[in-house]
Amino acid sequence: MTIFDKTYLGTIKTIGLGVLMLVSVSSCDKDRNKPGYSYFPDMEQSQAFETYTSNPNWENGRTNQLPVEGTVPREMIPFDFEKTEVNRTWAGQELENPFANDASVLEDGKRLYDIYCMHCHGDMGDGKGHLYTSQKYLYLPADLNSEKIRTNPDGEIFQVITVGYGVMGAHGAQILPDERWKIVSYIRQELHPKAEEAAKVAEQEAGAEGEETSSEQPA
Repeated sequence: MTIFDKTYLGTIKTIGLGVLMLVSVSSCDKDRNKPGYSYFPDMEQSQAFETYTSNPNWENGRTNQLPVEGTVPREMIPFDFEKTEVNRTWAGQELENPFANDASVLEDGKRLYDIYCMHCHGDMGDGKGHLYTSQKYLYLPADLNSEKIRTNPDGEIFQVITVGYGVMGAHGAQILPDERWKIVSYIRQELHPKAEEAAKVAEQEAGAEGEETSSEQPA
């Protein structure tokens, strides 16, 4: 090999090394606005239409379309009862609890009650939840153990959970129908008996105190 050949090879190696270094430096560029070449630009730059952009594929020119008339989302059951006294009474007459007297749903019912109800109505359902006792909410929530609610049909309680009552907001969008019925069952089968038992104990204690007071008085 001649001196010329060695010089030529050396030049080639130098140029090759320089190109390699240039590529390495450019590939490590931290400028996120210039990421380099894209092998699949159709994936990087999606052809999908954004939700609120115009869309020539529809007659009304909108991307975000209303559901097909007469259809409902999966797992959603249409609820025709509105937030009125008449509709609440109607719901009590028409709706039946699929979990009535089913003790197997009480554990799940308690879990759901603790999530959605306890902060207002309290763990005993007496309306003294944390929001009220901490004075963050000054309006006393309903006592779920009151005579009125204890004598209401399950359908009325279900309707109140679904569309709300008074200052109480609707929970139909947050809680599935079966979950609402489980909460109703928990209130009916757990909270009401506990409240009745507590009332009996309090009545007995009051009677005992009354007898003790009368026996202490002189004849």
